[in-house]
Amino acid sequence: MSKLANPIRLLLLFAALAAVALPATGCGTTSADPERGRVLFREKCGTCHTLAQAGTTAQVGPNLDDAFAAARSAGETGDTVEGVVKAQVEYPRPSTDDPAVSMPADLVTGQDLDDVAAYVGLYAGVPGAAPPKVPGGPGAQVFANSGCGTCHTLAAAESGGVTGPDLDEVLPGQSEAMVKEDIVDPNKEIAKGYPPNVMPSNFEQSLSPKEIEDLVEYLLESTSKGSKKSKG
Repeated sequence: MSKLANPIRLLLLFAALAAVALPATGCGTTSADPERGRVLFREKCGTCHTLAQAGTTAQVGPNLDDAFAAARSAGETGDTVEGVVKAQVEYPRPSTDDPAVSMPADLVTGQDLDDVAAYVGLYAGVPGAAPPKVPGGPGAQVFANSGCGTCHTLAAAESGGVTGPDLDEVLPGQSEAMVKEDIVDPNKEIAKGYPPNVMPSNFEQSLSPKEIEDLVEYLLESTSKGSKKSKG
């Protein structure tokens, strides 16, 4: 039996129980932001879970599409899935000290949990769910899938995020190596005026080497003045 068998069975069992217990509770949240939840899911959950719409393929924890497929085919709603996700995040089953078997409790909380649960409730186990397609090639798709535009302005992607630096201003003149380092080790050199630990530091784990390569190429081409000289 694989190490994932028990978590998947327990999650499916909990989903079945939730189907009875949750519909009358009004567990859906009207203030949740599924789009923001997608970004948070990729950052916090995508390194362990597969979810087609998020474009994640990790196999440390249960495949969420597989886990909720039966509930979807039985007619359960997104509200039910949302409630299951919230309960599982708050009280992981099984609960152990082994991260390969049990995720830590309260991986996301408060509004973050509302947003992630609403997002998973919309897409987990939905046949044909896939990341939204964007123009601009594979690098543009990685930029969109990873939620980069939520925090950064980039004219080519029509994004206007202000949490992080304006990429149209800071990328011209940078080399491929410099841009890659900014992505995989964002705290090594903090942009002036921005605090540390804002940008996720796990992109080297959540993205494949090819995805990082495509993203770097897209960013340099999009800012047109990017230099491909070696760093240092």
